Amino acid sequence: MKQLQVAIDGPAGAGKSTVARRVAGRLGLSYVDTGAMYRAIAWKALQENLNVFDEEAVTQLAEQLHFSLHPQGVMVNGQLLKEEIRTQEISSLASAIAKMPGVRRILVNKQRDIAARQSVVMDGRDIGTHVLPEADVKVFLTATIEERALRRYKELKARGADVDLDGLREEIRRRDENDRTRKHAPLKQAKDAVLIDTTHLSIDEIVESIMQLCRHKLGGGE
Repeated sequence: MKQLQVAIDGPAGAGKSTVARRVAGRLGLSYVDTGAMYRAIAWKALQENLNVFDEEAVTQLAEQLHFSLHPQGVMVNGQLLKEEIRTQEISSLASAIAKMPGVRRILVNKQRDIAARQSVVMDGRDIGTHVLPEADVKVFLTATIEERALRRYKELKARGADVDLDGLREEIRRRDENDRTRKHAPLKQAKDAVLIDTTHLSIDEIVESIMQLCRHKLGGGE
C-alpha cells in the first residue's frame, strides 16, 4: 500500500482516539495520539515538580522528551504511559499546555517527523489544518457537549474514578473555548475535511465511514 496520511480532528470527547486507533488497525498503519503527547508533558512536569504554567520551563521540558509509538499508549523517554495520563487533572493541564506556542512548535515538528517516516492515522485538534495540511484523508468529528460529557463520564466511571457529570460538562465547555480561541493553530475544521457528527453514531459506524474515504483514496482497497 502506498504511504497514506489520515488526519482526524475534533473537540474533546468526539471519539477521535478510539476511532483513529481502530482505523489504524484496519489499515495496518501506525496510530499517533497527539493528545497523549500533550498529556505526557503535563504528567512529566508534575513528576519533576515544574510549574506547569511556566511556559519557558514546560517548553524546555518538551524539547528534551523523546516520543515513540506504542499500541497501548505513548512512550516517553522509553517509559510507557497509559492510565496515568488519563485523569481529569492531566486533561485540564494538557489543555493549558497545548496553548503554549513553544510547546506546540516542538510537538508539531516531532509529529511531522513521525509522519514523514511512515503511513499514519493521526488525531488531534489541528492535524488537518496545521500538522499535516497535505494529509490524504481529513475528517472532523464532532458531537453535542451533552453526549461528549456522558461518554467521558462512562469512561472514567469504568476506571473507578469518582466523577461528576455536570463538572465534566463544564470542563468540556472550557476546553472547547481554550481550543477554539488559542492564537496558534486553533481547533477548526479544515476546508477539505469531511464533517461527521458522531452524536447518534456507533464507533463501528464512524470507523466504516472513514474506511470508505480511505478506500476511495487508495483506489478501492484496504
